[in-house]
Amino acid sequence: MIIRGTTVVLGGARSGKSSFAEHLARRSGLPRLYIATATAGDEEMQQRITRHRAERGPEWRTIEEPLALLDVLSRETSDGVTLVDCLTLWLSNMMEAQSDVALESRRLADWLRGREHRIILVSNEVGMGLVPDTPLGRKFRDAQGRLNQVVAAAVNNVAFVAAGLPIWLKGGSPD
Repeated sequence: MIIRGTTVVLGGARSGKSSFAEHLARRSGLPRLYIATATAGDEEMQQRITRHRAERGPEWRTIEEPLALLDVLSRETSDGVTLVDCLTLWLSNMMEAQSDVALESRRLADWLRGREHRIILVSNEVGMGLVPDTPLGRKFRDAQGRLNQVVAAAVNNVAFVAAGLPIWLKGGSPD
């Protein structure tokens, strides 16, 4: 199964979106690059990062970049497949760094538009639950929704994953 162009994989927490994205990348048969946006802010997160890296195995080249995602994509995207996991943590990192998230979201979407590289971007769908009870939570939810919208509009394929099962919202016809 080879999906052409760029794909966004959306889903809730523990929905299976990352596993599905990794499956798409493996099935391509191409060299794989994993761009991780997580940071090890505490011991539990460090353990998660270590476990995920071990589960992926040595077939993946990994770059950890919490903020300069577009720089890494511009420099590292090749004829292989690139998996970015995840846009939600990237957004959180940008908000913490007080970056202009609307501008950075548009820059990413503009760069992705029309790309033929095989890039898979994982992102959380956070707008289907309760309304956050804090202003920061609502600001994050709104920014995540806008990021997902501009990126989804710019790419060839969009899948939504629930209970480990993908539903193709846009494109997604494997060869």
